[in-house]
Amino acid sequence: MKLLRVGNKGNEKPGVLDKDGKIRDISSHVKDLNPDHLNFETISKLQSANLSSLPELSASDRIGSCITKPGKFVAIGLNYSDHAAETGADVPSEPIVFMKATSCIVGPNDDVEIVSGSKKLDWEVELGIIIGKETKHISESQAQDHILGYCLVNDVSEREWQIEKMGQWVKGKSHDTYGPIGPYFVTKDEIADVNNLKMSLDVNGKRMQTGNTSTMIFNVDVIVSYLSKYMSLQAGDIITTGTPPGVGMGMKPQQFLKAGDTMKLSIENLGEQNSKVVAL
Repeated sequence: MKLLRVGNKGNEKPGVLDKDGKIRDISSHVKDLNPDHLNFETISKLQSANLSSLPELSASDRIGSCITKPGKFVAIGLNYSDHAAETGADVPSEPIVFMKATSCIVGPNDDVEIVSGSKKLDWEVELGIIIGKETKHISESQAQDHILGYCLVNDVSEREWQIEKMGQWVKGKSHDTYGPIGPYFVTKDEIADVNNLKMSLDVNGKRMQTGNTSTMIFNVDVIVSYLSKYMSLQAGDIITTGTPPGVGMGMKPQQFLKAGDTMKLSIENLGEQNSKVVAL
């Protein structure tokens, strides 16, 4: 299933893309796509429902974040060896973990803000994992039992704040609008091989990132198992899994986003994002 949220910010309705490509309003079954409803039981009920009888939502309306109010937004850094190389970092021997503030989450086509004084705003196309139940101290072989589905993430990053300022990466990763997710939350049964998905990102119509999840250093099962040993994960939590090469920081000379720039992101079977950078 491809689940999404449609409507003005703060007033989105949950929907599902039916077999004819129409967006069906599922608010009679699910109040919202939040941690209260992002679980295997809800998905099972929706899969058995007669979706074609539900009212349509307008495809022309704004698409919101595919899930809302997650308890955690966890991220994995330098998870592609060629991306690590372009940034001058060593290939990590175990996953690098940081957090993004949940307040940074926006819809897939919403504007990305660049604030006065921001000099190094960067892009990162990433695969997001959505957890479906309590996850604590699990093995890699158990990980799929806890993964509800996947989504497209842009891990927008202000590199000066992330790297040159004191403290942790979270500072450069968490400003409002730095977490576009969606358009869809795609249940894992619709993904034949999550470890072989094509990825791309364009800036102003020019291809910057081309990658495939097959080149991740740590795959989704490893990541979920690893994180579960250091923190419990709950239904609705998002884990974004790292980016392939082609970020602005890795270019020579470096290239960063400015007001007016556009970004187009895509991951195979997970949809597309189109956003514009705007001055705040």
